[in-house]
Amino acid sequence: MIARLSGILTSKKPAKAVIDTSGVGYLVNISLQTFYALPEEGKRVTLDIYTHVREDAIMLFGFAEAGELLLFERLISVNKVGPKLAITILSGISFSEFVNAIFENDTKRLAGIPGIGKKTAERLVMELKDKLNNIAEAGVATDTIKKQPAAPTDDAIEALCALGYKGAEAKKAVESARQEKNNMNLEETLKKALQRL
Repeated sequence: MIARLSGILTSKKPAKAVIDTSGVGYLVNISLQTFYALPEEGKRVTLDIYTHVREDAIMLFGFAEAGELLLFERLISVNKVGPKLAITILSGISFSEFVNAIFENDTKRLAGIPGIGKKTAERLVMELKDKLNNIAEAGVATDTIKKQPAAPTDDAIEALCALGYKGAEAKKAVESARQEKNNMNLEETLKKALQRL
C-alpha cells in the first residue's frame, strides 16, 4: 500500500500528475486543488497517497494537503460515492465551502457540483455531518492555493471536462473567460470559466 510519494514531478495536468521516484513514474489522480499547489515540472514534490485497489486496476490518488486526503476518505465512505466522484467533488468546491455546505444543509450548493444530483447532495449531508467534525480544522490549508504560471487553454478545457462538463460548453466558457483578460494563469481561467458555467 502506497501512502506517500516523493520525487520529481515529470508531468502535471489538471486531473493527473506523474511523479518519478527512483526511475519509476507513478501516475497519480489529483483534484484541481492539488493541481494548483503543485510546483513546476522538474521540481521535487511530495504527495499523500490513497491507493485504490480494484480487481482490474490499482489507482493512486494524490493530495497536497492532509486535510484533503482526510476529506477524500470521508467522501468515499458515503454510499455510491467512489474515488473518481470524490475527486470531482474536491475539484468543484473548496474544503471550507464543502464543510460549510454540509453543516448548513446547503444541498443546493452541493448539487451545483458536476456529477452531484439532489439525492447525492442530500446523502452527503446526511452521512457526513458527524464525520466532518474532527477534520474541519485539518483541511483549512487546502484553501491556500499557489499561483501558477499561465497554462494552455487546452488544460483549462481538460480540467472542466474532468469535472463533468461537456467539451463544447467547456471550450466556450474558457474562450469567454480568456476574452475578459489576457495572460491569465490556469487557476484564474478555471475560476472565471466556472462562473460562466
